[in-house]
Amino acid sequence: MIFSPFIQKQLKHKSGVDFQDPSDAAQLALDIETVTGEHVGVNTMKRLLGMIDDEREPRVSTLNIVARYLGFADWEELRLFDNGSNSDFGDDEEGVLVASSLSEGCMLSISYAPDRVVRLCHLRDENFVVEHSANSKLKEGDEIVVTHFVKGYPLLVSEVIRDGECLGRFVAGKERGIDFKLL
Repeated sequence: MIFSPFIQKQLKHKSGVDFQDPSDAAQLALDIETVTGEHVGVNTMKRLLGMIDDEREPRVSTLNIVARYLGFADWEELRLFDNGSNSDFGDDEEGVLVASSLSEGCMLSISYAPDRVVRLCHLRDENFVVEHSANSKLKEGDEIVVTHFVKGYPLLVSEVIRDGECLGRFVAGKERGIDFKLL
């Protein structure tokens, strides 16, 4: 098993490692252990990243550790979002918006059940500031990091910064997903 491009992108973003050579797998394994307090072997990470050819399937406990590192409850929750596929979201798919493709200052409205509405202003890359928030745990002035917006899927915020303090990850629209529109 090799992680899908989506999961690899999430790992790169979380760890800041590019996975260009095998030593990057060691750096990722160390970061996973630092964040979760649980050990994942370097060779296991190399296999899951496709750096070494090995047909062995990873243990579910290992996959759960990686999922928790990425802010999910477990591997099953991560697979629900990723659909278990070896494909990545792309700019040309309907209902998908890649954050880094937006212009600075671009405004985006996100809505999700039951009555949540959040308006974001794109700062740069995958960084946004919350301009307006109605009935959401996100607050005006929060800075957030999001890689993709996908209609009908949960909003995965990899980092929320409020008043200079990192609050961690945030997931919105878990049950029915989100809708979005450019303003």
